[in-house]
Amino acid sequence: MVSKSLWIIPVLSVFLALGCTPAAKVKDTGGASVEDRSGQAGADGASATGLPGSDGMQANPMDDPANPLSKRIIYFDYDRSEIRPEFQEIILAHGAYLAGHPDTVVVLEGNTDERGSREYNIALGDRRAQSVRRLLLFQGAADKQIEVVSYGEEKPVAEGHDEAAWAQNRRVELVYKR
Repeated sequence: MVSKSLWIIPVLSVFLALGCTPAAKVKDTGGASVEDRSGQAGADGASATGLPGSDGMQANPMDDPANPLSKRIIYFDYDRSEIRPEFQEIILAHGAYLAGHPDTVVVLEGNTDERGSREYNIALGDRRAQSVRRLLLFQGAADKQIEVVSYGEEKPVAEGHDEAAWAQNRRVELVYKR
C-alpha cells in the first residue's frame, strides 16, 4: 500500500513546479493555449497579462486609498494655521510626489469656518495654505509647482452652524491640475 501512494509525490511536485513558472502554458478544454503572465500570445493569438497594477502597469497612487497621496484635505483647529501632527505625513508624501514629478502643479485652497470677518477669514485661509506650502517646499517641491488661493468662508463643505460643520470647513484642499 505504501509503494502505490509514493508515486503521487513526484507527480504533484512536477505539477506544482509547472504551475509556478513565470510563463507556464496551460491548455483549456477547447485546446487553445494561453501564456500565463508573459504577455505573449498563445496558439490562438490571445494573450493574458494579469491585473492592472501588476507586471508593467501601475495604478495611480492618488487613487489608492492605502496611499497617503489619496488624502488631499488637511484640517485645522479653530483660529489656527499650524499643521496638526496627524496631517504631517500626508503633506510630506505630497511634497515627495511633487519633487519626483516636476511638471505637476498643485493648488492649495485655504478655507475657514464662518466665524470671523470676511477679511480675517481670507487672511486665515491664506496662512493655512502657506503652512502647507512651506512643508511641501521643505520636501523638495518647487515653488513653481504650488499655487495658493484663499477662499476664507466662501466655499463651505458643511452648511451647519455648529462645531461639527465648522470643523469640516477649517481646511486646506490640495487640488492637482491635470
